[in-house]
Amino acid sequence: MIRGQRMLALAVVTAASISTASCVTNVEDGRPSGWTPIVPEAVPAVAEMVPADVAARGVLRGGTNPPFAPFELKDSDGTIIGLEMDLAAAVAGVMGLRFEPVEQDFSLILPAVQAGTLDTGTSGFTDNEERRRNFDFVNFLYAGIQWAAPVGSDVDPENPCGLTVAVQRTTVSETDDVRPKAEACEEAGEEPITVLSYDTSDNAALAALMGRADAMSADSPVTAWAVARSDGRLALTGGMFDAAPYGWAVPKDSPLGPAMAAALQHLIDTGDYERILAQWGVETGLIDTAMINEKEIA
Repeated sequence: MIRGQRMLALAVVTAASISTASCVTNVEDGRPSGWTPIVPEAVPAVAEMVPADVAARGVLRGGTNPPFAPFELKDSDGTIIGLEMDLAAAVAGVMGLRFEPVEQDFSLILPAVQAGTLDTGTSGFTDNEERRRNFDFVNFLYAGIQWAAPVGSDVDPENPCGLTVAVQRTTVSETDDVRPKAEACEEAGEEPITVLSYDTSDNAALAALMGRADAMSADSPVTAWAVARSDGRLALTGGMFDAAPYGWAVPKDSPLGPAMAAALQHLIDTGDYERILAQWGVETGLIDTAMINEKEIA
């Protein structure tokens, strides 16, 4: 699951295309109608768990890669907002910290966490075994992969050979879904899949919307967000599959992981966790116990 402004320029863009693009990216609309800030107070017992260097700084630095709506996107002023930003800010508040989103290319976030220039990766990361070799993940939501295609098409994710499919580069939709399917098509002697890899999920959705791709593959909440803002031109196709947890990445065995998990558990217990997600239209895949690498915290 997987997650800067890196809109790819189209050779020819009509006025209609620009209007359509704004429906998908939703940069102008910003936060959903009725959104209100949820700012919890610090919990001393949790604050005491925060590593000394982070506590002294007073800031939790989270690497993020907008747009990846509804998890992270930019409003008309360029401020990074979104479900994950609200939840990370609330977790930081419980820890007695201020959350600072740091915009990074998606592929550079985990290396920056490993190098210590970021405290955590907060950009729609899918927690999987490969990533767990070098990082711990504080799980905050379950999601799967979901395809979308233009309304009226007969795209079937289970029969993808010969299709052109748009994805966000380096996300699990590319690495675990479309690329393996493309290899399977070639091995079976079927017509190959053409994979269009974009720097953002917005551009993957736009490719499907404008007919440059037959379909898009993305994390289920991201696909649902794009469909809802496509003016009825995109529809979900096939079922959700490969459900997995989203998580905030921290260095392996770092004490920051248990501190963030304890803060998240506090938000779950108070109901703020559910309220934050509901404000962004996410009401499925919620957890009831904070976990690290899908294991409950002690």
